[in-house]
Amino acid sequence: MVSIGERVPDFEVPAYRDGTVISVRLSRFLGSWVVLCFYPGDFTFVCPTELTNLAINYDSFRSLGAEVITISVDSVFVHKAWEEHELGSLIPQGRVPFIMASDLRREIGNAYGALDEKTGAHLRTSYLIDPDGVLQAAEILAPSVGRNIQELLRLLSAFRHVRETNGEEACPSGWFPGKTTLKPLPELVGKISAAWNPENPLIWPPGK
Repeated sequence: MVSIGERVPDFEVPAYRDGTVISVRLSRFLGSWVVLCFYPGDFTFVCPTELTNLAINYDSFRSLGAEVITISVDSVFVHKAWEEHELGSLIPQGRVPFIMASDLRREIGNAYGALDEKTGAHLRTSYLIDPDGVLQAAEILAPSVGRNIQELLRLLSAFRHVRETNGEEACPSGWFPGKTTLKPLPELVGKISAAWNPENPLIWPPGK
């Protein structure tokens, strides 16, 4: 199972993209950010909403220097059929723009801690991998609730900022580009209020 701050295991599996069956190797993307999204399965209920949201926001991920790879235990041919019979009608561009990988043997899900051994399918798991192949963030959800794709973009932006500032700046809760960052210096200990305040507090429910 992968841990935060450690290099992730490499893998090479069949995948489907842009109407073509290909082979994808994770290490090929060293030098770029990777958003790796495991999901329970094609032709399910919540999964098509997630992949549609990923597709709609794919250009935003690319603008931040990231590649998106989704992965389930379905074959590449099931991926193809799913795109042709359902996803294509949900996605404005009519075709999934990112890589849809196949983990038929469950080896990748097992190595990453994303496999639900009771069902044999993947949990709804997201991994944010930096250009050095090091895991920076992970999220695991039960199948009944879809992930927030905008939050994945926010996390990607935040970790990019930390990397670009060589760790000299940290991102507080709810941070997004243009908001206040923090410099983790000894003189700031116990004095965060001097450097940061809840500019736009996150209040639930939204719009309250």
